[in-house]
Amino acid sequence: MDPRSEVLLRQAELFGGELLLAGLPADDLLGALPQARGWNWHAGDHAVLAARFAGRNHFDTRMPEGDYRAAVLFLPKSRELTDYLLQALASRLAGKPLYLVGEKRGGIERAAKQLAAYGKPRKLDSARHCQLWCVEVEQAPPVPDLHALAQSYPLQLADGALEIVTLPGVFAHGRLDRGSALLLEHLDDLPSGHLLDFGCGAGVLGAALKRRYPDNELSLLDVDAFALESSRLTLARNGLSANLIAGTGIESAPEGLSAIVSNPPFHQGVHTDYQASENLLSQAARHLLKGGELRLVANSFLKYPPLIERHLGPCRTLADADGFRIYSARR
Repeated sequence: MDPRSEVLLRQAELFGGELLLAGLPADDLLGALPQARGWNWHAGDHAVLAARFAGRNHFDTRMPEGDYRAAVLFLPKSRELTDYLLQALASRLAGKPLYLVGEKRGGIERAAKQLAAYGKPRKLDSARHCQLWCVEVEQAPPVPDLHALAQSYPLQLADGALEIVTLPGVFAHGRLDRGSALLLEHLDDLPSGHLLDFGCGAGVLGAALKRRYPDNELSLLDVDAFALESSRLTLARNGLSANLIAGTGIESAPEGLSAIVSNPPFHQGVHTDYQASENLLSQAARHLLKGGELRLVANSFLKYPPLIERHLGPCRTLADADGFRIYSARR
């Protein structure tokens, strides 16, 4: 079981009545707390929980309806996302307890200070490098408007300008990251057909692809509900359309793709995790048509070419700059 869940269970007697667990990891906590419901924005965790605890976990960017006696937030990585989630929870908990649990290395002591907007924070427990904090919501704030928290920035491309919209918690919130900037310079000559932006984030690559290849079908896939909502906003802001897929990895992608384009993620919360990227490299051929192409950007230190060649075919390096490389391989 996740160590944060174990810390919660040490204080299980606190949780009577209907309890909302926000950011719930994919473990046994719902089984241990039968009165609890989950709220999740990670498609992988949601899939596991939905299969094991049918109807008890909600996948969305917005808090599920319910008359909750209390709520627990599992601390996310982003401070901006934490602000939004705490306000969303506190808005429905006037006079009730709001709990925050997280790892020390994840910044739980700093984040606990954010509870002070709603009352006087108290530390209840500390174990396994995790802490549990609580605040009684003395004055409930208004329900936050997620879209009002969006940031946007212009992106100048050779074929015209795009406006990118990002929400709290989304990778490179409010700015263009260096890897995507390099990949945007190397999107020429992709095969015609169904394109996939894997790990789409705010939809930077997806919007650029749809602008450049307007007659191609386009899908955008991400594990994070906030990323998918950002992509939807980016596409709408630029008058573009595409399929949005909430998926756990490349196994959630359609088959018969002509190209997969990606700046693949390698972080899960505060932890480094290469599984999604390595699965992409090993499974891409199953989703590509014959002659279909995988094109991605990666940090130069990552040894991706041998994996690409083992599972797909000869790997070309299209660019090498600013600590990143663009790789291409065809099935």
